[in-house]
Parts: sequence; C-alpha cells; structure tokens
Amino acid sequence: MAHIIDGKQIAAELKDRLAQDVQALETAPGLAVILVGDDPASQVYVRNKIVACEKVGIKSFESRLPARATQAEVAAEIKAFNDNPAVNGILLQLPVPDHLDSDALVQLIAPHKDVDGLTVANAGKLFLGLEGGLVPCTPQGSLILIKSVLENLSGLNAVVIGRSNLFGKPMAQLLLHENCTVTMAHSRTHDLPALCRNADILVAAAGRAKLVQGDWIKPGACVIDVGINRGEDGKLCGDVDYDAAFEKAGFITPVPGGVGPMTIACLLANTVKAYGLKRS
Repeated sequence: MAHIIDGKQIAAELKDRLAQDVQALETAPGLAVILVGDDPASQVYVRNKIVACEKVGIKSFESRLPARATQAEVAAEIKAFNDNPAVNGILLQLPVPDHLDSDALVQLIAPHKDVDGLTVANAGKLFLGLEGGLVPCTPQGSLILIKSVLENLSGLNAVVIGRSNLFGKPMAQLLLHENCTVTMAHSRTHDLPALCRNADILVAAAGRAKLVQGDWIKPGACVIDVGINRGEDGKLCGDVDYDAAFEKAGFITPVPGGVGPMTIACLLANTVKAYGLKRS
C-alpha cells in the first residue's frame, strides 16, 4: 500500500512561503500571460494562474489574442512585455493555434523573464548545471514531490517516460543533478514494462491514460504521475493505473491533486525568482 504524496498540501505550503517573500519585496512581482485563441482548457489554466497570483501578491498582466492572430502580432505582445519593467515573468500559454510557430515565439521571451524555462539560455543552464536559470515548472514541482518523501536520491534508478522539451528532458536533467541513474523512455523504447520494473523512481508523462500497469511497478517505488487524461468513464485519470499501482508502490501521486497544483506553485516561485534576476 502506497503513501499518497499530497501535491495540494505541498503546493499550499510553498505558496504560503512565497506570499511571505513577496510581502518583503519593495514592489510586487509581475507575471504576464499571453493567451491566443479560445481553447477551453487553456482558458481554465490561465484563470487558475491569475487567481493563484492574486493570493500570493503577484500582479498579473493578461493579453488575450484571437485565434487568427498572426506570428507578428503575438511577437509584438511578447516584445511589449519584455520592455515593460513591471513585468518580471512572461508565459505564452501553450498550445497556440497550428498556424503559429510556438518554438520561435518562445525564444523571443527575454531569458530572465522566461518563467516556463524553455528558452535556449535557460535550457542550456539546466543542462550544464549552472545557477541563475529558470527551470520548467512541472519538472521542478515533480522533483519537490519526490524529495518530500525520499531524502537521498543519489544512486537511485529513475525512469522518465516521455522526452518532451517541456517536461521529459528537463526532468531527466534534474534527476541527473541529484545523482540518479536516469533512463528516458519513449514511443520507440523496447520492453517498457521491464524497464519500469527496475525503477526506484518512475515518472510517467506519456500522455496515454493508464499506460503504466500495476505489474510494471517495482515494490516500494516512488511513482510520479504527470499525465492528465479523460478516461472512458469521463473521469480524470493519469498515465498510471492508479488503483493497481497503489498496491505495489511505496509512494504515489494522485490525479488530480498531485503534480498539477505544484506546476502553478512553481510558476509563482519562478516569477519571484525572476524578480530577483532583474535586480541582480
């Protein structure tokens, strides 16, 4: 029987600390969110981020552009926020409409305001283990959850399912920096179940509902489920078969209530950090 890692509680504690940090600053940090189009899920995410900002004292700026907005129009919004001294963090809500080049747009964000940690400068600092960079929020939050239950990660076998720039690659780097032995799995991986059975830490971010079965879990493993899917019954579920994994894992995150709350909390933390980078 696994211990449930309570992402809501850990995120709430982090936000309480951030609120105290913000109160001690001369001026409120500012986070700008750019939303292109009317994707319902993105609208919910943006609304949640704005509410979270208000609760810790971060000033929010919002730019909503129509789905037909051009590359140049979105780029102009990014430049305006880059030039605005009241804005410390800039977030381009992904995904953007198909006609836009999201990678090119993200690279226009000033690195010291890149709270998603996706610019070349921040990705490079993470890869090299350099200080002063901004780390993607979901991997950062996932590591906090892991370290909340495991004191020493050195030498542990970690498997990350998924190799995206937004999560899989930075997650692997963070675990490497903790001296884990890291394996990245993906759609071309041979015998994924056998690989997972050797993992002391298993991080699932494949985007496939209940991909990871209970018999894939090493007894006592720490299982971090990053997936969020809609099951056949209409309910939210992760990339891990939670009920089956719960019987074998030592620690496990629920969906919802696990990684999700940490993503927003770490976005706020990155905004506060970016405020300091501007002034350093």
